[in-house]
Amino acid sequence: MHEVTNQPPPLVNYNLFESDPPLRESLEREGAWWAHHMVHELGQLAGTEEAIAWGFQANSNPPQLHTHDRFGNRIDEVEFHPAWHRLMEVAIGHGLHALPWREPRPGAHAARAAAFYVWSQVEGGHGCPVSMTYASIPALRKQPELAARWEPLITTLDYDPGLRPAASKRGALVGMAMTEKQGGSDVRANTTRAVPTGADSAHLLTGHKWFCSAPMCDAFLVLAQAPGGLSCFLLPRVLDDGERNRFQIQRLKDKLGNRSNASAEIELDGAWAVMVGEEGRGVRTIIDMVNHTRLDCVIGSAALMRQAVAQATHHTAHRSAFGRLLSEQPLMVNVLADLAVESEATTVLMMRLAGAFDRASDPEQAAFKRLTLAVAKYWTCKRAIAVVSEALECHGGNGYVEESIMPRLYREAPLNSIWEGSGNVNALDVLRAMAREPEAVTAFVDEVEEARGSDPRLDDAVDELKRQLSDQTDVEARARRVVELMAVVLEASLLVRHADPAVAEAFCASRLDSNGGRTFGTLPPSAELAGIVRRHQPQI
Repeated sequence: MHEVTNQPPPLVNYNLFESDPPLRESLEREGAWWAHHMVHELGQLAGTEEAIAWGFQANSNPPQLHTHDRFGNRIDEVEFHPAWHRLMEVAIGHGLHALPWREPRPGAHAARAAAFYVWSQVEGGHGCPVSMTYASIPALRKQPELAARWEPLITTLDYDPGLRPAASKRGALVGMAMTEKQGGSDVRANTTRAVPTGADSAHLLTGHKWFCSAPMCDAFLVLAQAPGGLSCFLLPRVLDDGERNRFQIQRLKDKLGNRSNASAEIELDGAWAVMVGEEGRGVRTIIDMVNHTRLDCVIGSAALMRQAVAQATHHTAHRSAFGRLLSEQPLMVNVLADLAVESEATTVLMMRLAGAFDRASDPEQAAFKRLTLAVAKYWTCKRAIAVVSEALECHGGNGYVEESIMPRLYREAPLNSIWEGSGNVNALDVLRAMAREPEAVTAFVDEVEEARGSDPRLDDAVDELKRQLSDQTDVEARARRVVELMAVVLEASLLVRHADPAVAEAFCASRLDSNGGRTFGTLPPSAELAGIVRRHQPQI
């Protein structure tokens, strides 16, 4: 029997929050210090062998669709592994679906962002229904009588799965069903029809949805064509009398990643629903939900980056090659530091954006949020893919096998770039925001200018950004370049003002300087790089 040597110990039994200085610092800075204990508790649980196993089990045992019972009755139920339910119990029990609505206090969105980021590192798929439930409240509040009925159920800390009338449940989850085959992101091309019943704002919906996220939820926000145009509706899965609504699941999607979560194609055959907001203003009604789920795309991407960096720094600290630990070899140190810099920049941006949600009653913060949300969604989701790929490579063959978490992170990484609008959709949304809300551009520039005089490379980049923003020549074709510059300049400004000086220096030297490389591991040589790696290495 051979002896196993030169293999790292499992990365277990560590606190994901306490091992993440950028997150801890941001939590304090964004006014969410009061949530320290809750995020600490989640971080401790997330690092346990038991919780990590839940993530693997939920992905190894994907949801199963049961369209009919054994007697032939249509039931349209989705069965999940017990590990999924444990993940959901923890998420709902800690208010990750409702914290800012339950505790509308300063820093609530930032606190929730930090907690969601920590727990998402265990398993990303279950974050979908958590995110949509969190995001549903602003849309429902457009219809006060609906909010009065549903909000107490949505914001409870009780996870109560199963299809039953809302009045008999201790808690409810809310999903969304917007896209259709012929339109995708162009929801105005939707053909699902909504016919008024004559009773208040009730309608019967008939049509299909190509992607219905988390079809096991208790209710859905749905877009459909009413007589007055595209409108938003709340559609419960089970009616008040206990009858199943005419919501039929045709199949579950066989997806690249996010395999623990169910995504479905559905048919609505005269399904009962009630209008939310004004008729013909469905996109305007649901946009608040989209804005909050876009924030979660940023948080999810930051979580993927952080977990990838944690895995890579841990592995290389215990794996030797050519007579030295990988973490002691200058080129690997450069790669790890570069990944850590990207992760820290994303974490700081994520928390600053969540802080803007908290301070949105301030017109300048609201304007900054409007523009920065699309910028951050575009950029961070794309960077997550590159970070996870490079972190996987740090493991060599060990990172390419399913026993490692790296393949799951790798498959999960592209999702956030697609969900809630692909890269082009978000880049064009930035242009629309700039055209319609000049004050948003002013707020964004004011934010990056706060670091003026701290670093000449940043000063030059801000000046170049202002030139780009004022140039309308071929602006649509240049949209990605403009948005990329906006994101990098904002991250640099935040790091210069708030982050570890060595991280800020490495970021500016590599992302703002024209001599920067095109792949990770091309930072200018510095004695500070090893310290950056240590800052991001989990402590077990």
